[in-house]
Amino acid sequence: MNDLLSVQCVTKSYPMGASRLEVLRGISLDIAVGEAVCIVGSSGAGKSTLLHILGTLDKPTLGKVIFKGKDLTRESDESLAEFRNRSMGFVFQFHHLMSEFNALENVMMPCRISGMSIRESKIESEKLLELLGLGSRLKHFPSELSGGEQQRVAIARALVRRPEVLFADEPTGNLDTANAGRIQDLFFELKTRMNLTLVVVTHDAAFAQKFPRILRMRDGLWDQA
Repeated sequence: MNDLLSVQCVTKSYPMGASRLEVLRGISLDIAVGEAVCIVGSSGAGKSTLLHILGTLDKPTLGKVIFKGKDLTRESDESLAEFRNRSMGFVFQFHHLMSEFNALENVMMPCRISGMSIRESKIESEKLLELLGLGSRLKHFPSELSGGEQQRVAIARALVRRPEVLFADEPTGNLDTANAGRIQDLFFELKTRMNLTLVVVTHDAAFAQKFPRILRMRDGLWDQA
């Protein structure tokens, strides 16, 4: 398979007084174009830290992050910000929508940051919101949307720049069972429709079982048990 994203011998540690907290302890992973990968493990295993490093939201203490053969750990923060806006999308447990902007304006934000015109940003954002069943909610503010609707807006915002890879960290952890199921199914529908590579961290065993590749972490390493 053709690798899209890799981490090589990645460690991540944080100073803790006279010692260091080791969160990742030499993790390596190859993710192929178009794969759907789920990372599971108990709290504190290092799942979210690994996801953030894969998505260049954080930098490893040691090791490399490779995207299409390019070592991203050598890039400047400014270069990485531009790269993320163009090539990566992120969905988190909490939607992180801006309360002062309506659904359409929230989704337009990555387009505007990239320099896209207001007209083109609006067209792309409306298309995605309609695809996600929110065509009648474009002008609604986050406080006027249900939890499931807010998360669909967040998904639209993550995908509006047509990224190659979508990262999701506990994307249904804040939703009731019915809405969680709908959002989970939506991820796979969008993966197929938009030719996405999908990397998800979850505690939801039923959600994890929908993935063809499940990786388990324990204490900053792959759990081989």
